[in-house]
Amino acid sequence: MTASGYDDSNVFAKILRGDLPAERLYEDDHTLAIMDIMPRGDGHCLVVPKAPARNILDADTDSLAAVASTTQRMARAVIKAFGADGVTIQQFNESAGGQVVFHLHVHVIPRFEGVAMKPHTGTMEDGDVIKANAEKIRAALGD
Repeated sequence: MTASGYDDSNVFAKILRGDLPAERLYEDDHTLAIMDIMPRGDGHCLVVPKAPARNILDADTDSLAAVASTTQRMARAVIKAFGADGVTIQQFNESAGGQVVFHLHVHVIPRFEGVAMKPHTGTMEDGDVIKANAEKIRAALGD
C-alpha cells in the first residue's frame, strides 16, 4: 500500500495489469471502460483511470478529466446501444460513501422509464449476457 492508501492488489489494478480478465469496451492512454460483472441493469459498465487513485479524493485533476471524458463517451454509447431513456452515473468514495473497491471508478448504467435498477446483490451475471451486451456497446462506440 502507498502512503495515500492505494492498494495495488485491488481488482481494477489487477485488470489494468492484465492479471484478471475483463470484458473491455474502450481504452485510451488514460482510461479503461469495462463491463460490470454484477450489473444493476443491462449495459452497466465502469470507467477506471489507469493512474493509481483510491478515489476522487486523491486522484489528480488530469486523471479526473480523462475519466469524465470517457464517462461521457460511455454514457452516450450505452444510451444508443440499448435505446435507453437516460443514464445513471454513480461514483462512491470511501466505505462511508458506499465505495467497495478502492480504485477510482465510475458506474455508467443505462436507464429506462418505469424500470428500477436491480439491487446490488453481489451475484455475477452470466458471461454470455455480458459478452452480448459488450458487443452492443462496442458497436455503438464504433458508429
